[in-house]
Amino acid sequence: MSVIPQHKYLIRYQTQFPATTTPHDLFIHRRRVICSATTPRPIPNQLTTDPTTHNSNNPPRLTISCPPLPNDPTLQSTWSHRAWVAGGCTTVLISLAKAAVGAANSHIWLQPILAGYVGYILADLGSGVYHWGIDNYGDASTPVFGTQIEAFQGHHKWPWTITKREFANNLHALARAITFFVLPLDLAVNDPVLHGFICMCSGCIMFSQQFHAWAHSTKSKLPPLVVALQDMGLLVSRSQHGAHHRPPYNNNYCIVSGVWNEFLDNNNVFEALEMALYFKLGVRPRSWSEPNSDWIEEVEASPPVSVQ
Repeated sequence: MSVIPQHKYLIRYQTQFPATTTPHDLFIHRRRVICSATTPRPIPNQLTTDPTTHNSNNPPRLTISCPPLPNDPTLQSTWSHRAWVAGGCTTVLISLAKAAVGAANSHIWLQPILAGYVGYILADLGSGVYHWGIDNYGDASTPVFGTQIEAFQGHHKWPWTITKREFANNLHALARAITFFVLPLDLAVNDPVLHGFICMCSGCIMFSQQFHAWAHSTKSKLPPLVVALQDMGLLVSRSQHGAHHRPPYNNNYCIVSGVWNEFLDNNNVFEALEMALYFKLGVRPRSWSEPNSDWIEEVEASPPVSVQ
């Protein structure tokens, strides 16, 4: 950890005092300087300065380091969010209906069901690959994915905020992608087996953020059905996903059922991908660096700080 020297005032030593100096004056001239090698934890709603931008010609940039408040607009759903979620759900339901009607007309049920199971399994894998990618590469300025990358970095610092997000706010980004991807397939494809795969895979991907939010909630706050599905391993559980938010922050990326996590972590699949990208493109993933304050989890409520 680097030590950033900060001086509010220049320190001057006074060794000679006027003859009229009293003991009280001598006490006033005494100062104790305390140096700290660690950066203090930010107080919510406190303005902090970025020392990397501070020089004589460029004033320090002020940034706010605090979690969103419960009534923060960024956690609330808008009509645009609700419209995208409605659109995503509609396209998935159309695909499901085509799978069911096609299976009934052709008198085949096993193949669409198996295709749906494969879609469910691959959706978990897809969620892990996507989660790994945005956790380790890019930033807020990255085209297309920048907003998601920034949101996931904030999620590592304040993971409990995902439980405060309203339903459509949490799902709208994935719902929009599902709408654009599945709608053309609804119009062009009639195969019930293919639709069995499409509806299950796309539905699990769209709702993966909700499964993710449930994995951050306590069992007492979850519907009994959700708790039962987590206990059966059909949805990612709190205990399994909790390992992702503990050092070294480079495992348990899958957030649908988590069924792929053990295989991917035990076989170092993502580490191999990181090495391949590094040797090919020279890009280092964030997981190779020691976690900084942006990755260290903060508790939901901080104790009040008294100033004396």
